Amino acid sequence: MAFIVVLDAGHGGKDPGALGTYSKEKNINLNVVLRLGKLIKENCRDVTVIYTRQTDKFVELFERANIAKNAKADLFISVHTNSTSGNNTLGTETYSLTLDKAATNMEVVKRENSVIQYENNQQRYSANSLESKIMSEVIMSNNMRTSALFAKSLQDEYRKIGRPNR
Repeated sequence: MAFIVVLDAGHGGKDPGALGTYSKEKNINLNVVLRLGKLIKENCRDVTVIYTRQTDKFVELFERANIAKNAKADLFISVHTNSTSGNNTLGTETYSLTLDKAATNMEVVKRENSVIQYENNQQRYSANSLESKIMSEVIMSNNMRTSALFAKSLQDEYRKIGRPNR
């Protein structure tokens, strides 16, 4: 049985993400995900790569999660790109959800998930809904240790090639 990774290029379509002077986050994310998927396919023959999007289209958050769930993904990687007003900001950040940093993580989740404003069925994300509470519990507990180890390994690899750890 193959290992399944779902690659998610954050934002897309009507949701540009962070806007730079010459770029849009959605385009950077898509390019990174397509290159990463190609590298995985070339170097990891026993890994199946599934994309949430391969073009500049808008995919609702709910659907992104469904893609991973329906594929029975072993790993879900969502790529996002930060913007900054300074010219001297360097480095990489890798986030995974952990209980000890839940408050900080939730701020990142809120910022990145502001895309909900573009969705047709925003009610499904109501903070008071039973489904939302159940999903939050699952997210907070499911695979945290594995996610944290993966994030640490990724940051370690970035450091090895000289990228600052943010």
